[in-house]
Amino acid sequence: MAYRRKKDTGGGPKLDMTPMIDVVFQLLIFFVVVVKQEDIFSALSTARPSPDAGIQQPDIPLTTIIVSPQGFTFNGKLMRLNELDRQLERVAAFSKQGMVVVKCTTDSQHGLLVQALDLCSKHGLANLNLFSM
Repeated sequence: MAYRRKKDTGGGPKLDMTPMIDVVFQLLIFFVVVVKQEDIFSALSTARPSPDAGIQQPDIPLTTIIVSPQGFTFNGKLMRLNELDRQLERVAAFSKQGMVVVKCTTDSQHGLLVQALDLCSKHGLANLNLFSM
């Protein structure tokens, strides 16, 4: 008797996907359990109130300087460099701990910003915040 080959029906070897899906879910559960999230909020530096909130702090002035191509604006008033120097001298005489906010427009000259920061340094104002507008 001769060996007869069976007719090919077109179906090849099949791969069962169920075990692969089980392995993927097990790996997913493993990584969810093992991976430790980094606490980014503990690394942020924030200004927090002092523990003794009953003590009244003296009012420290907030000074705003805007550096623009037209010159300097000190608390809403446009002025020249020597006028800004006198105003910062008054602020420093009142309190050197006062906050100075320096806002710089994108089209202003870099030299004007440096001059404003130099004046703050000259009068001992070290609590500076610099923003771009």
